[in-house]
Amino acid sequence: MLNLVTWILARLHREDGQDLIEYAALGGLIAAALAAVLTAGLLSGALNSLFTNMSACVDFDGTTPCLGGI
Repeated sequence: MLNLVTWILARLHREDGQDLIEYAALGGLIAAALAAVLTAGLLSGALNSLFTNMSACVDFDGTTPCLGGI
């Protein structure tokens, strides 16, 4: 029984995969910060303008002139 407990404790102290978990946590933190910035509206005016100008360029019949600067 003592060997089983020792084996379990040894498995819990292993650091295999620790880097992967750290990178996943960092990626999640970056994604959450990006979502907070975009939701807060800090970039909403610029993004709205960008997507409006891009939508003016996407025209399947070719009649809408594309706005410059994109």
